Amino acid sequence: MGWAADEYRPQRINKAIELLQQGQPIYYTTTSGGGYEEGKKLAKTWADYINYEMEHGAFDISALRAFMKGLVDGGPTKSGHRTPAVIVTLPVVASDEATVRANAWLIQQVLAAGVHGILMCHARSPEGVRALVEASRYPFQKVAPGIAEGTRGSGSQGYASQIWGISGEEYIRRADVWPLNPEGEILLGLKVEDRIAVANVEHSVAVPGIAFAEWGPGDMAWSLKLKVDHTKPYPPEMLAMRAKVFSAVKANKKFFLDGVRVGTIEENLREGIMIGSGDEAAAAAGRKLTKRAMPW
Repeated sequence: MGWAADEYRPQRINKAIELLQQGQPIYYTTTSGGGYEEGKKLAKTWADYINYEMEHGAFDISALRAFMKGLVDGGPTKSGHRTPAVIVTLPVVASDEATVRANAWLIQQVLAAGVHGILMCHARSPEGVRALVEASRYPFQKVAPGIAEGTRGSGSQGYASQIWGISGEEYIRRADVWPLNPEGEILLGLKVEDRIAVANVEHSVAVPGIAFAEWGPGDMAWSLKLKVDHTKPYPPEMLAMRAKVFSAVKANKKFFLDGVRVGTIEENLREGIMIGSGDEAAAAAGRKLTKRAMPW
């Protein structure tokens, strides 16, 4: 029997990480930007996390900060978390190390807004992925094999700690990447969404600090010079790419993100999808199947 909403006590700041630690799949919704009022509207969303889309929309940090403040003022969630987790999709791509390092300011700006994670698009280069991890961490945090010290600067904790509802000192301790740091509250993911990224996927998803990955069928189709109807089964060459990404994610004990639907949710979960891109009905069905205890 699940907890009542007023009985559950969150164990972490990041609701998505808390659920994944419990072995529970998570489900998200997407917003294409928006500020304070959009944040208030989504504060009690059915979703476990919000994908804040900045890849193709305006890169407006002021709007993102206002959105995070709106989430706080409209909260808490039914599970008692101060806000849903927020993961930002950035306009920079991990085509190579130099590109990510030159655009590290984007990574640091969104984290300073108090978000809980980043999804890196077109993750073609393992070196670029490592640069993402380093840009997301503070210099004093413990390094891992192949990962240099972090580059986030002092002062970045000010606004973010207010959004998280903790002191600046506690923020810099907890604002690290999970599961590399078991106490970290930041989720980093990859879109392995073209044929070049798939060629390097085993190395990219193995980078310490990366928690999850997806295959991105829209861009994958274009990369293969295909135009597909996403309402119909994907062609074999696309499914082969998906299989390679999924296999690499499993081999590295990371989490796989893919589409889920209410009519296929049991099959989706049995396959091992742990981060679901779907609607509220699919999420509700999945939560019942996995006997989720945390209120939603």
